[in-house]
Amino acid sequence: MNTHPTALERHRELPDEIAGHPGSVAATPPVPPLITFSTLGTLQIRTGHRDCAPKAPKVLQVLALLLVRANRTVRTESLIEELWGRKPPRSALTTIQTYVYQLRRLFERERIAAGGDDVLVTRAPGYALRVQPRQLDLQVFQDLRAEGRSHFGRREYSQASASLRAALKLWTENPLANVKLGTQLSAHVVELHEQRRTTLQLAIESEMELGLHRELVGELWSLTAVYPLDEWFHQQHMRVLDRSGRRSDALRVYRRLRGTLHDELGIEPAPETQELHRHLLR
Repeated sequence: MNTHPTALERHRELPDEIAGHPGSVAATPPVPPLITFSTLGTLQIRTGHRDCAPKAPKVLQVLALLLVRANRTVRTESLIEELWGRKPPRSALTTIQTYVYQLRRLFERERIAAGGDDVLVTRAPGYALRVQPRQLDLQVFQDLRAEGRSHFGRREYSQASASLRAALKLWTENPLANVKLGTQLSAHVVELHEQRRTTLQLAIESEMELGLHRELVGELWSLTAVYPLDEWFHQQHMRVLDRSGRRSDALRVYRRLRGTLHDELGIEPAPETQELHRHLLR
């Protein structure tokens, strides 16, 4: 059995305070420290080495929306729209109340709290799930991401890279991989993917500032394959190849990008990419 701590567990030293914003709920400590919630992959509630997340699809969907908006009030109307879209059944409100009751019973049964309503609180006009930052991988990710951006802004590139890479390691697969996504959760997942991409970009920028060009070549080969239309990744790939003494490979990356953009979108590379290409030809 793997006894090494998970990335989430390694960051339990993060502060417990939650930044205030409209609709926020004070993060009291109702959840024991061994309980963790995972959303950056399969949704799980971990109690030690055991997953006790609900199995019923719609109950899991309700939990997912409460977690991605942890410590904030989620309107009942938002839960209804997430589960049934624009055509909810007449019993929608009662059904939502039933799902909330089932989640509270789960929290009590698994001893996540003495009372389920200590964690999942009724707060007009909906509900809020109280979670401490170190217990939710999404909040740990966002804290590390903000920390990395702060280091980068101060030109502390080694620390920036460490924080940003730690944030990226929290991702195990697509967010909420085992949850059916309605309109609300789909929007959250799109936003999370964009946050991951910008975090990855900043990590690469930090490591380029540290002169780790050869070390980045392989990763950027993969990224340009995953994002064939993303010029930023191609630009960095060209730069690290050039700085690693592989100018001919850098030129091939440009030709491949130009061909893909022409075939897929009927456009030429951006002026910045073309200027980088001209630089390589000098």
